Amino acid sequence: MKIGTPKEVFDGENRVAMTPDSAKQLMKLGYECAVEAGAGANAGFTDAAYEAAGVEVHKTAAALWKASDIVAKVRQPNAAELKRLTADKTLISFFNPAGNDDGMSAAKAKKANVIAMEMVPRISRAQKMDALSSMANIAGYRAVIEAGNNFGRFFTGQITAAGKVPPAKVLVVGAGVAGLAAIGTSTSLGAITLAFDVRPEVAEQVESMGAEFVYLDFEEEQADGAATGGYAAVSSPEFRDAQLAKFRELAPEVDIVITTALIPNREAPELWTEDMVAAMKPGSVIVDLAAEKGGNCKLTVMDEKIVTENGVTIIGYTDFPSRMASQASTLYATNIRHMMTDLTPEKDGQINHDMEDDVIRGATVTFEGDITFPPPPPKVAAIAAKPKEVVPELTREEQLAAEAAAFKAQTKQQVTLLGVGGALILLLGLVAPASFMQHFIVFVLACFVGFQVIWGVAHSLHTPLMAVTNAISSIIILGALMQVGSSHWLVIILGSLAIFMAGINIFGGFLVTRRMLGMFQKS
Repeated sequence: MKIGTPKEVFDGENRVAMTPDSAKQLMKLGYECAVEAGAGANAGFTDAAYEAAGVEVHKTAAALWKASDIVAKVRQPNAAELKRLTADKTLISFFNPAGNDDGMSAAKAKKANVIAMEMVPRISRAQKMDALSSMANIAGYRAVIEAGNNFGRFFTGQITAAGKVPPAKVLVVGAGVAGLAAIGTSTSLGAITLAFDVRPEVAEQVESMGAEFVYLDFEEEQADGAATGGYAAVSSPEFRDAQLAKFRELAPEVDIVITTALIPNREAPELWTEDMVAAMKPGSVIVDLAAEKGGNCKLTVMDEKIVTENGVTIIGYTDFPSRMASQASTLYATNIRHMMTDLTPEKDGQINHDMEDDVIRGATVTFEGDITFPPPPPKVAAIAAKPKEVVPELTREEQLAAEAAAFKAQTKQQVTLLGVGGALILLLGLVAPASFMQHFIVFVLACFVGFQVIWGVAHSLHTPLMAVTNAISSIIILGALMQVGSSHWLVIILGSLAIFMAGINIFGGFLVTRRMLGMFQKS
C-alpha cells in the first residue's frame, strides 16, 4: 500500500505529516511513500530530500490523492479534500470530530476510514502516538519565546555597571504538557516562575522543574485526571471563585501570564478577567494558548496580537507549532509513523485496522461506512494515582497493645530460632569430633559477632549491600586472627593475606561510599 502526504491547504500552515526520515521508517514497514510537490518546503524539507529518501513526488494534490491508499495530513481536511476520499482509502489527520459533523458525515458517505490523531487515548502504550502532547510541548515552548519577544526586559535578573535588573515574574496557568514546557523554558531563561493547576498532584512536577506551585486556601475533591483522559475536570463554582481571587492577587505582581487551560470538547474556561488585565503593569504580556477555543483571557482575539489601553500585550495566536514547522513536523511525523507501526503488526505494508485494539478503536472516528465517534472508554485505564489509604489514628492504649504484641512476636521468633540453632549444634556435636566442634563454634560466634557489629553501623556511612559484604569480610578477619598465631609458616602467610585483603575491602568500601556521598553534598 502507498502512504501519501499532500501539501497543507490551511492558510499559514507550514507543517507536513511526513519527513524524509519518517518515510524511511515507513518503508521498513513495507509501505511505499509519496508526497505532493512542495509539501515540506515551508518546514525545510525539499522535494530533492524526499526523492533521495526514496519517496515519490507528485506534481498535484489530485494525483497524490488518487495514487495513495493512506493519506496522512496535519490539519482537518476541507470539503474539497473530503471529496477525494473513497471506500478503499484511510485518512490519518487531526479531524476535530466533536465539532466536525459535516466532515464525519462526508467520510461516512464515502465509506472511508478516518483516524483522528487528537483522539488517541492517553494511556501508557499510546504515548508515542500522542500528537496532541507533541504539539502542546512545542506550543508551550514557543509561547515563552513569543512572550520574551514582546516583553521589554530580560527574563533573568542581572547586576550590571548600569544598574540592577530584576528578574521577570512569569505565571503559567495550567500544568499540562504545554504548561510544563512553558515552565521549563521560563525557568531556564532565569525568570521567577509561578504555576497553577486545579490538579494538586502536579505540584511535585512543577516544583521539580524549579517553579513555585500556587496553592489555594480551598479544599475540593478533584477527579483524577486519568478519569478524564489525562485532562483537568470542571471545577465547582466555589473553587472557581477562590481561583479567580488568587489570580486577582497575583495580577499586579506578574510580568508575563501564559494560560493553557482547556477541557476536551468544551469552550476554554475564562480564567483571566478584564479587571485582572487592568491590574497588570504596563509592558506586561499575556499569551493565551486556548485562543482557538475562545481563550482563557476575556480580551483575547484569536490569531491576533492586541495592546490594551494600560499597555498590556495579549497574544492570541493559534499557530504556535506551525511557527516551529521543522521541529513540529518531525515530531508529528514520528507520531504518524508509530500509529502506522500499530496498524501494521506484520510489517507487510498492509493495514490491519483492528477495532479491538484500544488505541486504534479510540482514534477511529469513521470505519467502513459507520461513524464510530465517540469511542467507548478504553479497557486499559489512563495512568492514575492510587488513592491514598487513610490510616486510622490509634489511641494510646491501642498503640501500647500493638507494641506489646509486636514485642511478643519478635521475642517468640528469636527464641524459636535460637532453640532450633541450639538443637542443630547439639545434634552435630553428638556425631562430630571434638576438634571440629571447637572450630565450628568459633566460626558461628565470628558470624554472629561480625554481623551484629557491622549491621549496627548507620547506613549513612555505608549502603545496605556494603553492610553485608563488610559482615562477610569481618568474619574472614576474625577467622584469620584466630589462625595467624599458628606455628606453621603457610598458615601464617595465608592468615596475614586474608586480613590484608579483607581490610582493603572494608576500608576501601567506606572510602568509596564517602566519595559517593560527597557528590550529593553542597560545598
